Amino acid sequence: MAAVKGAKRSRVDVRSLLERLEVVHGRPRMIARFDPMEELVSCILSQHTSDANSFPTFTRLRETFPEWSEMAAAGPERVADVIRQAGLANQKARAIVACLREIEARNGAFDLEPLRRMPTLDARRWLMELPGVGPKTASIVLCFSMGRETIPVDTHVYRVSWRLGLIPETLGEIKAHDALMEQVPSDLAFRYHTTLIQHGRTICRAPLPRCEICPVTDACAWYRKGGPRKREAELALLRKAKRKEVAA
Repeated sequence: MAAVKGAKRSRVDVRSLLERLEVVHGRPRMIARFDPMEELVSCILSQHTSDANSFPTFTRLRETFPEWSEMAAAGPERVADVIRQAGLANQKARAIVACLREIEARNGAFDLEPLRRMPTLDARRWLMELPGVGPKTASIVLCFSMGRETIPVDTHVYRVSWRLGLIPETLGEIKAHDALMEQVPSDLAFRYHTTLIQHGRTICRAPLPRCEICPVTDACAWYRKGGPRKREAELALLRKAKRKEVAA
């Protein structure tokens, strides 16, 4: 894999870091939820909505169209009517139907199993050529349904990664997928993704983390540079400005 421009190799011991975080969050176990086709469609549905909305919607979609061929033939308008609860129904329906039709055109079937025989980066590239599929969706499909060494980067993974110093804050989530695959040992990819999500949701939160209970502040570049204190000061200024605005 070519080095990501703007990303330097960090000195963070990822294996040790994960082991320490897993004392708090537990070690995740890889259990495939869906087959690759189901994971792809479920992931498209989950974009910009909560699991509480997307998972019931996915169940309803599969009950309405038990066969992928039926879903593809139904077209975007009928699919959109079924997935309204997940939000952005028209956009997601177009992407789902277009993906299904493209997969059949390429593979001769509604089947992503041929990707198992491809190198990981080639398989991810193949998926990203599908309509509406970016690096996060492609990485989720490969990681969760095939156990591949991709690292899906959501807002939590990205925030914790740059705070810890593995990637620059300015790199961006899209480039972070490749940068983190360079930094994280391949056998730790799933654990890294899952544990950093947990850490980002519960401790290393935005806008202000709970550093007082974090087990890895000594390994956190942002903490060592006084990031939390600076952020507290910024938030205090924002609150003061808002009070002045309300009083005016």
